[in-house]
Amino acid sequence: MDMPLSESRVTKRAGAEPKIYTVSELNREVRGLLETRYGGVWVEGEISNLKYHSSGHIYLSLKDSVSQISAAFFSRYNQGLKFELKDGQKVIAFGQVSLYDARGQYQLYIHKLEPQGVGALQLAFLQLKEKLEKEGLFAPERKRPIPQFPRVIGIVTSPTGAAIRDMLNVISRRFGGTRVLIYPARVQGEGAAQEVAAGIATLNTLKEDVPDVLIVGRGGGSLEDLWAFNEEIVARAVFCSQIPVISAVGHEIDWTICDLVADLRAPTPSAAAELVVQNAGDVQKRVLESEVRMRNAVLSFIEHGKKSLQTLRASYAFQQPRVLVDQFSQRFDEMLRQFQNYGRNFLEQKKQGLQAAAGQLRVLSPLGVLERGYSLTTLLDGRLLRQFNQVCVGADIKTRLAGGLVYSKVTKIEKGE
Repeated sequence: MDMPLSESRVTKRAGAEPKIYTVSELNREVRGLLETRYGGVWVEGEISNLKYHSSGHIYLSLKDSVSQISAAFFSRYNQGLKFELKDGQKVIAFGQVSLYDARGQYQLYIHKLEPQGVGALQLAFLQLKEKLEKEGLFAPERKRPIPQFPRVIGIVTSPTGAAIRDMLNVISRRFGGTRVLIYPARVQGEGAAQEVAAGIATLNTLKEDVPDVLIVGRGGGSLEDLWAFNEEIVARAVFCSQIPVISAVGHEIDWTICDLVADLRAPTPSAAAELVVQNAGDVQKRVLESEVRMRNAVLSFIEHGKKSLQTLRASYAFQQPRVLVDQFSQRFDEMLRQFQNYGRNFLEQKKQGLQAAAGQLRVLSPLGVLERGYSLTTLLDGRLLRQFNQVCVGADIKTRLAGGLVYSKVTKIEKGE
């Protein structure tokens, strides 16, 4: 068991007065020891307490199942970081162990950071792919058709690479005379993505010789070589392009973010040129075949029309037109007579019906009763007198007889038996 070291024992062993450190002096010495002993170490762990500072610095902790260490990833080192850091992500960090004097806290100053189990570029590709897919940049319904006969083709690529030579050879061979506009851009290394995005934007702003389609790409290479076409700035430039874009990056097995956003993906730059430009010989052959089919169709239509006219000429209507007109006239007279007879019969039936109805009305009418010697007496306001007590002496009354009306005044009222 370690015994505590007393001040007297330290003094006697040293043979002199003990050195008394200030806090700052002690921290500086400890920092020097740490930096000398652990000047460059690799540390694996899981990210926690991740913070992005407005200065560009990144602060985090690395932990395993039992311990953790604070870490700082300053902006001058993290500028080239391709993937996005997240809490819970397992990484391998390379850096220097030192001491933060102000707090007396030892920590790891990271110079390089890689994801554990998968390459940094591959992880960056997967993270950006997931992000842009959620935003709808890969949606099939937004992809536009490529024009079959472009008048002007815009190409964004390196002017010195083999890809541009291959594309120009294919375009010239298949359909000579097609106008090609080349925007020279670096396709590899620092700043390449910015130049490719600028080329797409510039060709979209032309006022004359506006391209009908754009080809964006380069020849084959490693994942690092093709990385410019996996940058977000290129993906958004392709997405915002008003001109349809064909992505032609690398070889057939190579896939980039640019391929996923573009309206059409070509396996190689040469294949892109073949897709966008029709073969003049094939087009001429199709035109001749269409001409033959149209000529045959017109001749067939004319022949059919001639036969129809001949049939009409041989018909009875054209052979005896006067007789046919007379027959129609006779048929019209017959139909007119039938209609007149029908009308007379109809009117006669209606007349008989009206007469019968009038007879029934006469039988039921009160006026008919009057004709048989009866009368109707009412007050002047039209109320019918049914009882003697409805009037009084001096009242004016009105009596309807078969021939007319009699007005009289009541002079006497008697109650009958």
